[in-house]
Amino acid sequence: MSNSWLGLESDVCVITGAVGGMGSEISREFAKQKAKLVLVDLDEAKCQQFAAELSKEYGIEAIGLSCNTTNEASVDAAVQKVKEKFGRCDVLVNTAAILRFCPLEDLPLDEWNQTINVNMTGYFLMSQRFGRLMIEQKSGRMVHISTVASHTPETYSGAYSATKAAVSMMSKQIAAEWGQFGIRSNAICPCFVKTPLSKKFYEDKAVEEGRTRMIASRRIGETMDIANAVLYLASKRSDYSNGTELVVDGGYEVMLGDLVPRPGGRRQFAIEQHAAAQAAKAAKK
Repeated sequence: MSNSWLGLESDVCVITGAVGGMGSEISREFAKQKAKLVLVDLDEAKCQQFAAELSKEYGIEAIGLSCNTTNEASVDAAVQKVKEKFGRCDVLVNTAAILRFCPLEDLPLDEWNQTINVNMTGYFLMSQRFGRLMIEQKSGRMVHISTVASHTPETYSGAYSATKAAVSMMSKQIAAEWGQFGIRSNAICPCFVKTPLSKKFYEDKAVEEGRTRMIASRRIGETMDIANAVLYLASKRSDYSNGTELVVDGGYEVMLGDLVPRPGGRRQFAIEQHAAAQAAKAAKK
């Protein structure tokens, strides 16, 4: 895929959670497209090191910023640095998020609030503050990482599903309110993606095989699958997509019917039933 096809060259792209498993893959793919990068994460040293690596490898401008996305002053400071360095923000990608496993009946309030703070408030503050800059410049694209768990709950995951459902709705509201200013906002809903955080799940082969059977494409997703979707929604190629969700799940959501058991397995059951019907039809002739 050529750089010119996506039209991201020299666009100023702000990426939160930039040194995480998914965020780093997304950042690298933007670098390949010759975008100007603002890598945002809590660990400033890692951000700056990663920015230096991408700058050297791809010959681009990239800076790393420490930012607590849940803190207004910290977000405002990041916006100011972006304005001073680049003067604009063309793309915002919200990826920073947390997941705390716990049954709802045992979930401590502080964990509930922490998940809401990072997954909802953080996305809101980054979108609002950089959105103001986009409103001024009368253009901008936002891509928010949600999840298929925003459609059907990820059981025993505390506030995770609720916060991601809120992210998807916030993205739609941004599109509805700010579309008039030339701003597009879309969400991506991944499922079953191998990241450094989820890697331990797939060390259990039974778990990996079980999950693979639940996916129409019969494979677990990679961070590159999500990065490709982000690039598309951040690019001019998706100019008429606004307020939508792009599900990147290998066909997980269409598999519910296939997971309902039938004697001998659904495929074999269908083959046998069809053969019996054909035999009965032939017998009547």
